[in-house]
Amino acid sequence: MRSREVLLTPEGRAKFEAELNYLRQVRRKEISERLHAAGEFNGTFDDPEYIGVKDEQAFVEGRILTLEGLLAEASIVQERTCNHDTVHVGSHVTVLNDEGGEEEFIIVGSAEANPRQHRISNESPVGAALVGKRPGDSVQVVAPGGVLSFKVLSVR
Repeated sequence: MRSREVLLTPEGRAKFEAELNYLRQVRRKEISERLHAAGEFNGTFDDPEYIGVKDEQAFVEGRILTLEGLLAEASIVQERTCNHDTVHVGSHVTVLNDEGGEEEFIIVGSAEANPRQHRISNESPVGAALVGKRPGDSVQVVAPGGVLSFKVLSVR
């Protein structure tokens, strides 16, 4: 049972699939080899190195399960070819901020969000305020540092 819908762009799906493949094909093998070497070299399973590798193995296996669940449950947002006049998940939005500077955001689902790369979640305060807006629309967002104002300049 899903508590909320997980949205992914095609690029996000590809990124998560590549990570999952890497973890399954490369990291599992590396960890297995390290476990074998630590067990042979030290001859004991209470060795700190062995325990560290087991912890790493648990992390990798947990990440694999997380990615498998995410990909199995995700809805893939297809690029809209004809309607670029409203903001939606997958949109590249250029806005004018309250200081007169332009910023560009890519609206993505929460699993893909990375504010440092200007990939903001449709569930974040700024993302939620922008979804559904059109060029020329203005929005105000209450943030910890105060109220932010944006005017939508373009959507693609």
